[in-house]
Amino acid sequence: MTRPALVGDIGGTNARFALVTPGEYNLHDIKKLPTADYSTLSEAVQAYLEMVGGERPREACLAFACPVHHDIIKMTNNPWTFSKSAFKEEMKLTNFKAINDFTAQALGLPHIESGDLHKLGNGTSQDGCARLVVGPGTGLGVAGLAPSQRFWIPLSAEGGHASFAPTDDFEIELFKWFRRRYNRVSVERILCGRGIADLYEAHAELEGTKPQFATPAEVTTAALAGDRLALETVMRFCKILGDVTGDMALTLGARGGVYLCGGILPRILDLVVKSDYRQAFENKGRMGAYTREIATWVVTAEWTGLLGAAEALHNEEVA
Repeated sequence: MTRPALVGDIGGTNARFALVTPGEYNLHDIKKLPTADYSTLSEAVQAYLEMVGGERPREACLAFACPVHHDIIKMTNNPWTFSKSAFKEEMKLTNFKAINDFTAQALGLPHIESGDLHKLGNGTSQDGCARLVVGPGTGLGVAGLAPSQRFWIPLSAEGGHASFAPTDDFEIELFKWFRRRYNRVSVERILCGRGIADLYEAHAELEGTKPQFATPAEVTTAALAGDRLALETVMRFCKILGDVTGDMALTLGARGGVYLCGGILPRILDLVVKSDYRQAFENKGRMGAYTREIATWVVTAEWTGLLGAAEALHNEEVA
């Protein structure tokens, strides 16, 4: 019997782990552990392995929400710091890969079920072409995925830190508001959880009213309930997301489709569908016909990152 491999998707709040037969994508023994409950990565992994029992894995691929190109990995939103080489030795692993969490999101796309994709608009995904994955969440994750003869090639990126470009007079006022607060205005300043709350506050201030909600969850809940200002905020958020992902699709040549991941959009899916997201995505002047042909999807799969880690395990294009 083949010994299972360990895969993980580790963020600031939760560490998701599963076991998988190497070379396959049928995840089992999936567990989500709060990172605050464990002082180190090793402690969390050991706790998970004790929970599920069985043979100890000899292979592992873990995805982290932080840069992973050095031996020492320091998590951005939790206090874990560890050495990749020391962890491999401690866990007695013959094969260990540490990848970025959005690399895992991109690599997981070919392995999710069609029922976990909600299409926006009428574009099509062309086989053999690059794909773009964008995820508004704590920040704005961006990655690409390119096909090759044997394996998918992940394209790591930091596109969330590209500059925000207003497209109408109201967005020029929004830009001024964000610039006063943050000096430089990246697209991530707006297209993330904190950005929703800021965007709502900006709408209120520009309208001369007092904001009623303070957190992203309060704003999105109010929008879903029909509160006018909260709804306008979320609709503007979706429209700007369409502008930005359209620009990124042009930059990458993402005729294989644009896939919207992260925890925010599935919770407001009905509003995304009703928004101007797709109109903004296509509104690219002379290149509008190009973006009009590209499919855009909201990904609702819960374990895309774990599937991507399983793909990366034996993917020769992933170091």
